[in-house]
Amino acid sequence: MSQHTWLITGASSGFGRLVTEQLLAAGERVAATARSTAGLDDLAERYGDQLWLSTLDVTDTARLRDVVEEAFAALGRIDVIFSNAGYGLFGAAEELTDDQIDQQLATNLIAPIQLLRAVVPHLREQGGGRFIQVSTYGGQATNPGASLYHASKWGVEGFMEGNARDLAPFGIGVTIVEPGSAATGFRTGSSKLPEPLAAYDGTPAAMSRGIQNPALPSVSDPAKVASAIIASVQSEPAPLRLVTGSDSQRYLRDALRERLADIESQELSAATTDLSAS
Repeated sequence: MSQHTWLITGASSGFGRLVTEQLLAAGERVAATARSTAGLDDLAERYGDQLWLSTLDVTDTARLRDVVEEAFAALGRIDVIFSNAGYGLFGAAEELTDDQIDQQLATNLIAPIQLLRAVVPHLREQGGGRFIQVSTYGGQATNPGASLYHASKWGVEGFMEGNARDLAPFGIGVTIVEPGSAATGFRTGSSKLPEPLAAYDGTPAAMSRGIQNPALPSVSDPAKVASAIIASVQSEPAPLRLVTGSDSQRYLRDALRERLADIESQELSAATTDLSAS
């Protein structure tokens, strides 16, 4: 396997931490960022100059741009950008506050957009690279009580898919990772819930109130998902989507089949709005 240098956001936990650990163990260099890098101190002590650290709240766009410039200046070529920072906001739309909505979109949608915009000039100049965006099967399928989370992930998937086409001529590949359930701490530590409204008691949206239950089962092994993310860099061309977990594959398949059936059922009616032949 050829060696690469990675830039990772949200590197202190979840898939970000696991990918960082595996890369360092394999001898690769990592520029790791997180809101607090204290959770990476053990890796810094073990791997020394192999690990470059910087504090970063990805919603601070000015700081994000500075960190990208600092990382490329310090490490030279960076081959892979792993956009991992994010969290889940769950609850009915009516239950959410304006601040919660703004923060969810700022973290899960606007930050990846600005990260890509910041790194692309460097990737173009060096002749290529890879941008990997963590999404979820919820970037194409939906569950009750997760409308804002889905909005952020559907949005980032559309942005990344569009950029996959725009950036291919420069040798820059884009991959969207769509994990299923995995015990990364996302549900128990990185998910947020609003104050519940009694009107939604007993409705489908109320199902999301149990998202933080540590007893909920998981399907995927997080370390195996991290390994699959790393291995995807070896694939040419870059896979547009990397589905991990049999549950993710099933949810995505069923959602796409349902949407396709809905669209195909309207083939004749859609044509009724075409311009009449002259």
